[in-house]
Parts: sequence; structure tokens; C-alpha cells
Amino acid sequence: MFAYYLDLAWHSLRRNPILTALMVLAIGLGIGASMTMITVLHVLTDDPLPGRSSQLFTPHLDPLPLNYKQGGDSPDAADNVTWPDAMALLKAHRAERQAAMAGGTLLVRPARADLRPFNVDGRYATADFFAMFGMPFEHGQSWSAADDAARAHVVVLSDTLYRKLFGNGSGIGQDVRLGEHDFRVIGVTADWQPKPMFYADPGAQHYSDVDQFFLPLSAAVDLKLSTNGNQSGWGKNDDSTSLTGATMTWLQFWVQLNSPAQAQAYRQFLVDYSAQQKAQGRFERPSTDAKLYSLMGWLKHENLVPNDVRLQLWLALGFLFVCMVNIVALLLAKFLRRSSEISVRRALGARRRDIFLQLGIESALIGVAGGVLGLVIAQIGLWSVRHRPDDYAQLAQMDMPMLLGTLALAIIASVVAGLLPAWRACRVQPALQLKTS
Repeated sequence: MFAYYLDLAWHSLRRNPILTALMVLAIGLGIGASMTMITVLHVLTDDPLPGRSSQLFTPHLDPLPLNYKQGGDSPDAADNVTWPDAMALLKAHRAERQAAMAGGTLLVRPARADLRPFNVDGRYATADFFAMFGMPFEHGQSWSAADDAARAHVVVLSDTLYRKLFGNGSGIGQDVRLGEHDFRVIGVTADWQPKPMFYADPGAQHYSDVDQFFLPLSAAVDLKLSTNGNQSGWGKNDDSTSLTGATMTWLQFWVQLNSPAQAQAYRQFLVDYSAQQKAQGRFERPSTDAKLYSLMGWLKHENLVPNDVRLQLWLALGFLFVCMVNIVALLLAKFLRRSSEISVRRALGARRRDIFLQLGIESALIGVAGGVLGLVIAQIGLWSVRHRPDDYAQLAQMDMPMLLGTLALAIIASVVAGLLPAWRACRVQPALQLKTS
């Protein structure tokens, strides 16, 4: 029976090619515009570490004085932590794993004569960084807590940078000159590019930045290596410009907590720590200002999805609604013009639900055609997004779930749009139509 209704729908659509083309075009434009923006939003809100994100948290302390004035568009100074606070959290070791970190850009001076010096972005971090985030190693290993304490001059390279410096040769154990200092290569990670780069400084380019080297944070501070990101100081002496001072926030801090109970205990620890610092006269704000953000909660707190993307999504969905209203009108006109045909079928024994199903399949067939057109339009829309200067633009790619979602949305939209016309058509009184025809 389904094949029979499908054949009827196909012949009905072919009898009115202009009307059919208008309906397919309407649904295609609406679906294409909507899926373009839904895909962009999907990219921006996707989980950067599936399977691990539920165990990753970042503490939020607030050592800022009450009279501190935040800059207009600059990131919240309290989103980073100070060196003394980071070291205190590391020493307390209340989490399964924990790491303090900061970004940096260094000049690489290759030993190869055919390579000129070039700048690369990287990360200064403590030893748990790799295990906590599940970074895969291709060669060698990470450094240890003992290396952190010894301020060891060791480095872990990304696979891309490793191959650029050493080709197919073995670089483990060799030295790489970064800035003005030599570091011994002890490991190579597979290229690791979580999007967004959630652990970076709030002011970073979260969708385009890539870390290509990793150094012990203690060594970076000891050697006074340059750092990237937001540095906020509020002291009245040299402490306000010292990276190891108590009045300069610049570090990011992440912890791994494997259960809700551990997360609750760590949250209470942060409140107690803040209360202790307030009692010592260092913190001025209430200890209850201390927070613990989950990974996805942190992304929401940082509001990484631009407001213009949300606005464009609502505009696209509004356009889809307008297209559906037009399709309702077109289908209503099309179905009511077939009242005589429907009445003959009813007189021959077809039930109302049979007519309703027949017209519903015809609407779904329009949706399939509109979905295919919508896919083409969405791909053109995403191509235009990828040519924008935004750092997330290159990620605007439609994956398989989004492809299937486009077709599903088109079919659902067309079927929903066809409900009222199909209901009105199957309510036609056969006797009245047969009498007047």
C-alpha cells in the first residue's frame, strides 16, 4: 500500500511541476539556512573531550580587591588564578589529578640548515596535564612531578613540530632550542586539538590556536619565558607585575574529579580555602564566591558562542517558519483542487485515514526533495562561513549526524506543514463533490 501511495504522490507532483518546484524551493531554502546556522552552533557547543569532560573541572577563586574595576571587554580577571593560589591547590592535592598551566609563544631555532627560525605556540604546565586530559603519546613520555620540582629543561613536542624539526629521524633525547634555551626532547604527542581549546586563557582564540610544545611550568617561570593571555595585576608595588606575586592572575588550573562526591568535597575545599585567605586578610570578597565549574559549565560561563551566531540562528529558524507557512498555503490549494478525485476515492471505499496517509506521503516526498536541495544550500552556506575571519570559521563542516538531521528536519517540516491541508482535504464531503462535478 505504501508503494501505491508513493506512486500516486509521484504522479501528482509531476502533474503540477511549477507548484512542486515552488514548494521544494521553499522548503530547501528554509532548511538550508537553518541547517547552516544549526551546524555552526553544533560546532561551537560540541563537547571537546567526549568521555572525559564529565570528570574535568576548573576552580574559580576571587582574590580581587573590592575596589577592583574590570576593563570593558577584557576577560574577567578572576577567571585566572595567581601563582600562590595555584601552588597551594597543587600542594593540597585534593583532586585525582590537577595541573596549573599557561600559554606561551617561543622562537624555535632549528638545528637543520634548511629551516629558518619560526615562532610556535605552546603550553607551560605541571606534570599531570597529559594524563588528566588523556593526551596520546606516539614516542617517549611526559615529565614527572620530580622534573617539575627540579625545573627540568625538558620538552614534549607535537607530532607536527617533531616531524618538521627531525623528519623521519629519532629526536628523542636530542635538544631543541626554544627562545634562548635548550630543552631535551622526552616525548612526542599525537596532534591534539580539542575544539574549543577549553583549557586556554579566556582571551585566547579557542577554535584556531594549537599547542605545539609543552614545557614544565616551573622551568618557564624560572627562565622568565614569555607568556600569552590575560595578566591582571592590582598591587601597589612590584608584586603587581610579578608572575609569582599574590596580586597577579595569569594561570589556568584544572582538576580531575571522578565522582559527584569528589566534586562536592572539592567545592567545599575551595570555600574553606577562600575563607582561610580572607581570615589572613588576603581575600576581601566572600568565601562563597569560590566556585567549581565543570568543563561544559565553564564553556557556558565563558560564553564562547558569539551573540551574532545565536541571532542568525533565530533569524534562520524564523525564515524556515515563514517557508512552512507558505507551504501550508500551497498544499492547501493543491489538495483542495483535488476534491473531486478524493471524493471518487472515498465513494469507492477509501477511508479518511487512507486519504490522510496518501496526502501525508506526498508531503513527505516534497520534504525529501527539499531536504536534498537544503543540503546543497547548507553546504554553500557553510562554505561562505568558512571564508569569514572568525577563528571558528574553518570548523564549519557538516558531519554525518548533521547530514541525516537535515533530511529528517526537511521531512518533518514538510509533513507538519501538510497536516492541516491533508486534514481539510480528507474532510471533504464526497456526495457534495460528486453531485456538483
